[in-house]
Formats: sequence, structure tokens, C-alpha cells
Amino acid sequence: MRNTLSERWLALTERLHGAGLWLAPLGLRLLLAWEFWEAGIEKYRGENWFGSIQSDFPFPFNVVPPDISWTIATWFELGGALALLLGLGTRFFAFSLLVLTMVATASVHWPMEWQTLKDLAMGYAISDKGFGNFKLPLIFAVMLLPLVFHGAGKFSLDALAARWAGLGKPSPVQDVSAWGLACLVVGAPLAMLVPTLGVGLAIGGAVLLAVDRLLLA
Repeated sequence: MRNTLSERWLALTERLHGAGLWLAPLGLRLLLAWEFWEAGIEKYRGENWFGSIQSDFPFPFNVVPPDISWTIATWFELGGALALLLGLGTRFFAFSLLVLTMVATASVHWPMEWQTLKDLAMGYAISDKGFGNFKLPLIFAVMLLPLVFHGAGKFSLDALAARWAGLGKPSPVQDVSAWGLACLVVGAPLAMLVPTLGVGLAIGGAVLLAVDRLLLA
């Protein structure tokens, strides 16, 4: 009986996984595409207000002229939304939008001053009461990460292009370089919000990549 239940559970999860390869990333892509398209259209039709918050941008974005920053943000949101919708260049655009989201969070949504985790937690809200309101951009960031790590899924132009190029199905690799790359992907954007943690992760990732290259040499 136990074997029968475990076999049925395995059969169920295998089928959910099979369907999920097509459907799981699609929901993330559609919702994120809509949100970033709306944000891009609002900027495209509106006036540039980046000048008033340029000093709050994290480095190096705080040294970029506001007009250029506004144009970059607008077209990355519009282009990124279309890319996510179609599943084209998904990892690149998902990471680009993740960086854009972290810049927006650091300059607009992150609490200006916080000393404890309790202070920081007060900003986990959709509010304008002065404690920050980073709940929504944090949700978007967490939704973008699976697209960076797993890609667009099978229902995408990326999958069609890979099949046309004869690349085959990628096999997961969990070596030192994989974890180093993961630390860089998470650490680099996070450094804009929590510099010590983000930079530490990014440096750790770079070290892991360097160590793996030395081991393979």
C-alpha cells in the first residue's frame, strides 16, 4: 500500500512538473509584462520627474543625467514588458528589470532611515505614511528571480529559438560556478538596498567563480 501511494504521488508530481514547464513561468511573465508596460506607458506619456530624486539614486545611476535615466527606464520597461510577454531574451530582460526595480526601490520606496529590522519591517507595506512602501517592488523582484534562474519556460520564443538552433534541453549544473553566479545575480541588485549584504554576496560569488576556474585550470 505504501509503495502504491508513493508511486501515485510520484506520478502526480511528475505530471504537474511536466505541465509546469509550460505554464508556471507564463503566469509570472504575463503579470509582470502588464505591470511594467503600465509603468512604461505612464512614463512615456508623462513628464520627467527624475530630476527631483536623482540624488537618491544608488551609484552609478545618481551620476547619469535625469533625461537619460528617464529614457532608459521608459524603454526598458516597455521593451522588457514585450520581451516577457513573448518570452524573448527573458533572462536578460528579467535581470534588467530586476536592477531597474532595485533602483526604484532604493530611491523612492525604501525607508530613508532604519536602525533595526523592526524599523525596516514597517516599510513592508503599500503606504505613504513615511516608513517606506517597498512591499510591491519586493514582490516584483521576487517574481523576476525565477525568470532569471529558470528562463521563460517552454511556452516562449526562447524555447522555440533554442529548438530551432538545436541546443537541446539544458541539464541543471550545481557546481561552484553555479552558486557563484547565483550569488552575483542576487547580490549585485541587493547591494543597492543593503550594501553590506549585497556587496558581500557579490564578492563571494566572484570568489567562487574564480576558485572554480582555478580548480578547472
